Parts: sequence; C-alpha cells; structure tokens
Amino acid sequence: MRILLYRGDGDTAPWADEFARHLPEAETVVWQEGVSHAPCDYAVSWGSPEAALRELAEVKAIFLGGAGADAILKHEHAIPRHVPIVRLGDAGMGIQMAEYVLHAVLRYYRRFDEYEALARAGEWKPLPQHRREDFSVGVLGAGVLGKHVLEALKPFGFPLHTWSRSAKQIEGVQAHAGDEGLDAILRASRVLVCMLPLTAETTNLLNRTNLAKLPQGAYLINVARGAQVAEPDLLAMVKSGHIAGATLDVFRNEPLPVQHPFWQEPRITITPHISALTQRSESVQQIAGKIRRLEKGEPIADVINRELGY
Repeated sequence: MRILLYRGDGDTAPWADEFARHLPEAETVVWQEGVSHAPCDYAVSWGSPEAALRELAEVKAIFLGGAGADAILKHEHAIPRHVPIVRLGDAGMGIQMAEYVLHAVLRYYRRFDEYEALARAGEWKPLPQHRREDFSVGVLGAGVLGKHVLEALKPFGFPLHTWSRSAKQIEGVQAHAGDEGLDAILRASRVLVCMLPLTAETTNLLNRTNLAKLPQGAYLINVARGAQVAEPDLLAMVKSGHIAGATLDVFRNEPLPVQHPFWQEPRITITPHISALTQRSESVQQIAGKIRRLEKGEPIADVINRELGY
C-alpha cells in the first residue's frame, strides 16, 4: 500500500513518521511537482496544488488534513465522483474549539474586553454585570465541532440556540433550520458563533442585512471561514456600535494584510487561525483507521457530500 502525502507548508517528515507508526504496512510518498508518484492507493492532502490533481484522481480515497473541504472542492471537477474525499472528524479539534469559543463568550459576558480598555486608559471603573438570561448564544452549525461548543457552554446557564441546514435535536438547545430559522437565531443571539462549512450558500452570509438582525450591542465570534463574513459590513457595524465586539480567527485573506482596517479597530480581536490546530498523532491515527476499514470493504465516516459541500 502506498500513501501520497502533501502539505502546503512542506512539513511532511513528522507526518510520514506518524504514518510509519500507525500504519506500518504502508509506504508514504511525499508529493513533488514534476515527479511521477503513481501508483498510489491513497492520498493525504493539506491544500493540494492543481498540479497534484491528476494523481489525486487515481487513488482510492483522498483524506484531508482538516475539517473543511472548501479548498479541494474548488477543483472537485478534476476528481472522479467515485473517489471519496474524506475530512477529519474531531481528532482533538473539538476541545480546542470549545476552549476558544468559551473563552471569547465569557470575556464578553464578564466585560473583560471593556475592562482591558479601561485599564489601558488608567480608569478604575466597575461596570454593571450582564444578565445571564439575556446573554443568549447562537451557534451557526450543529456538526461535531458545533456540538462540542454547545456542550461546553451548557454549564454556564446561557440560553443556547443553534442553526443548521436541517433540523437537529440537541437537549437544552433551541434548534433552528432553514431561512426562517436563520432569521430567528440572528434576532435571538446576543453572541453569534459561526462554525459553518464554507459553501456557495454560506459565502458572505454574515453581511450587513443579516448582521443588522442581531440585537443592538451583540457580539460575533468566527471560527469557521473568513469568506463567510462581509468584512466591510462587519467593520461598519462595529464602528456604529450595533456590533459591540468581534473575535475573529479566520479571514478572507490569510495572513491578514498589515494594512487591513481590522488591525486598527480595538473592538475586533484577531487571532491567526489557531482556534483548533490539527493534532498530528490523533489525525494520523484516525486516517489510518479509516484506511484499514476501506481495505476491508467497510464503510467510513466523514465522507464529503459534494452536493452539500461538506
């Protein structure tokens, strides 16, 4: 068995070592442009370039190095329909995402963002506390990672909402679905958390029209994809005060350009796409397990639905 490995950052050696440990029966081959690697049985890819697509089209399955499939689906026409594209499941990302979102929600709920600004100004000024029952949190996306976040939030007693393409039943959470449900969750959320996959339908979903449906003084947390936020619209809503603050881990262009106006807006908190970092050992162990199941002719989880885009 041969596995074709590609990473955009070139850091392939530690991953090859992990595959040798978790799947010793396989030979790992690192993709290089201009070199023929055929035949390979499987591909493990983190943002494969177009030059690699021909070889990706010749494998039994393509495994992605993350939960998102938007990068490879830009070129999905070049990959035969019979080749499954498989995203990572949790693989250690769920707890990280929950930590990140919980930190951001509590920072706004306890007004630590405002206390930081007061401290920089040298002001000692206790602020009125937010009412917990008024501090509702809406999570866009009710997949594996979204459910992790909702479970982490439950002990704090905030009213919880979620929205997904199809209706979900989650204990202790008010679930919404469809266009009508999107309107409802936006109007109900003091804090809105975006955890949606990037598709044609979710691109620019958080535009001026939809952001205006949030309550006055709402907050936005985006840990999904930058292209889901219409950045000029968000900036205008923050400057107007309708959005009291935003915590953004993802951006339309990454790294965020130094001249981007977000850097100059103190109510926008920026992190460099670190809300859920890929855990190498857990990821390789998961992929190895799925490869073994495929070799036995058994079904596997997390296969991308190309029509839905996730």
